[in-house]
Amino acid sequence: MAKKSMIEREKRRQRLVEAKAEVRKELRAVSVDMKRSPEERFAARQQLAKLPRNSSPIRLRNRCAVTGRPRGYIRFFGLSRITFRDLALKGELPGIRKGSL
Repeated sequence: MAKKSMIEREKRRQRLVEAKAEVRKELRAVSVDMKRSPEERFAARQQLAKLPRNSSPIRLRNRCAVTGRPRGYIRFFGLSRITFRDLALKGELPGIRKGSL
């Protein structure tokens, strides 16, 4: 089980990413638009740099929905490998069974 503080920190990051997504998208579009003047593009880059670092989606970390474990994450299920194995062996994941049986 991951520390509660780390899980809460990740939730705060997720909310910040969602809140600033539209602003970040607009500034990014201006900064890469070659039809704009270099001054406009540079100003957009500066505004982008002034946004909070945690508002960038690259800083998000996938975590297990059950335990919060950050490593061994299986994206399709949203679980870590350990939790996935436990639930699969208990038969709680429909359609999943051991390959050796």
